[in-house]
Amino acid sequence: MTISYTDTKVNTQNYALQPLINMPKTINLTITTPERIVFQDQVDEVVLPTPQGEIGILPNHLPLISLMSAGEIRVKKGEEMTPLAVSSGFIEVRNNQVTILADTAEKAEEIDEQRAQAGRERAQALMKERATDDVGLAGAQAALAKELARLKVARKKRKYT
Repeated sequence: MTISYTDTKVNTQNYALQPLINMPKTINLTITTPERIVFQDQVDEVVLPTPQGEIGILPNHLPLISLMSAGEIRVKKGEEMTPLAVSSGFIEVRNNQVTILADTAEKAEEIDEQRAQAGRERAQALMKERATDDVGLAGAQAALAKELARLKVARKKRKYT
C-alpha cells in the first residue's frame, strides 16, 4: 500500500497549530537609564552585549534575566537598524517584553564623537595611573569600555549618513 501526500488535506483549523499561527511577531523594547527612557518601541529584533558575548532576542524568546556589558545595542525594525551605545546594566526578557536598565544609553545622533574620543583618552590615562589599584583600574576599564562603545556607534552613524 502506498500513501500519497498529495491526497492529504491540511486542516488550517488544527488547534495544535493555532499557537504557532497566532504568535506575536514583534517585541516591546524599553531602554531606561536613571535619567530617562532612551528608547521605547515595537521592534523585530534586539542584539545586545553581555559578559558572555552578544545575544539576539527575537519574538517569543524564552524568559531571561542577564547582566549587560558596555557596548552596542542593535535594534532592528523592518529594514531599519538603529545602533545605541550603552554602559553596563541589566536585561529582562519576558512575554515579548525586553526591558533594559542601563547606567547610560545614547542613540547615535546624541553622541558627540570628539567628546567620546576625549573620554577615551582620559580613561586610557586613568588606567595607566591606576595600574596598581585594583578598584581604580576596574573603574577605568569600565569607563574605557563605555567610551569605546560610544565611539563605535558614533562612527557607524557617520559612515551611513
